[in-house]
Amino acid sequence: MTPSRALLAICLLALAGTPARAQSYSVTESPDAIDLKTNALQASIRKQGYVSGVAGGSLVDLKTGFHDAGFGLDIIDWIMEPGSDSAYRSQLTGDLPYDIGNLVHGNIQKRTVEGPQICTKAQQVTPHVIRGKDFVAVQTSWQYTTAAPGKNTGTTWTQNLVFPVGERWFISSDSMLSANEGDALFFRQDMPGHIKHTKGDTFSEIYLSYFGKIPASEFLSDFAPDQKFLYQRTPAGNPPPQRMIRAYHLRDPKTGADGPWLAGMTLNPADVYEAWCHQRGYVCFIQEIGGRPVKRGDSFGAAYIVGYFDTIPEMEKVYDQYSGHSALAVSENGWHLQ
Repeated sequence: MTPSRALLAICLLALAGTPARAQSYSVTESPDAIDLKTNALQASIRKQGYVSGVAGGSLVDLKTGFHDAGFGLDIIDWIMEPGSDSAYRSQLTGDLPYDIGNLVHGNIQKRTVEGPQICTKAQQVTPHVIRGKDFVAVQTSWQYTTAAPGKNTGTTWTQNLVFPVGERWFISSDSMLSANEGDALFFRQDMPGHIKHTKGDTFSEIYLSYFGKIPASEFLSDFAPDQKFLYQRTPAGNPPPQRMIRAYHLRDPKTGADGPWLAGMTLNPADVYEAWCHQRGYVCFIQEIGGRPVKRGDSFGAAYIVGYFDTIPEMEKVYDQYSGHSALAVSENGWHLQ
């Protein structure tokens, strides 16, 4: 072997024995969205229009080819508190009035503290990409611009979405740096996300860790959030469940064949104030985070894992590996749950 070939062979052996910097993801940006792809997932994060979280229909499980069946995943609404807004109802505009006694909201009295609904009314956000060695992340912040009488505007919402290479799920967090104080402030979100369907053609069953499995046939007719399958932390006074997992079993609408489960898992069950799963033309997967005393300048929020699993035991295994956390920090050097 010539000296030059020997040197080349040594270099190749050295490279083979050295862990390479992970390059198993790609990112494409446009004025409208950030599109990313790992070796396990594909997703899009909107900059304009219907914003926050992962855009509806864009989370693709590359193992099976299935995608989410709704309007988006980890989608954020507004900030609320218990109680009636009747005393100042005439002064409220936009998203601030909160109507009850209907199939959309049920009969539990709540009132809006700050708005508007981020997903439909923020219109434009400026997410930025964080590229790590073996993950890609997207971080977004936005400030609320309207408030009920006696309340302040300016609470800052921050969302982190972290996509680890090789995983069929992403880790996310939402936090609110509050411009207000209250005895039980909470924010509302879609978790994992709503389900579009026609007589259950896109899913075969739902799993709620605090309830069990529910067949798609339960969602053929509309019913209110507080009519059935409602989870409440505080009124019952019971300890939270061991795990807070909400998932639906995807179904191919053309063949009827089952696919993977799509789960949204809140890693600290105690962070969930209220959660429901009801039918209103689609399955509405709403949960509320917080419901504890908050002072101005405090932050409150939660951390989640959202993505695809073949079985419920697989969900539980991943959940238990990361459970107990309420926040997520990320930089180019890495991410960690807090």
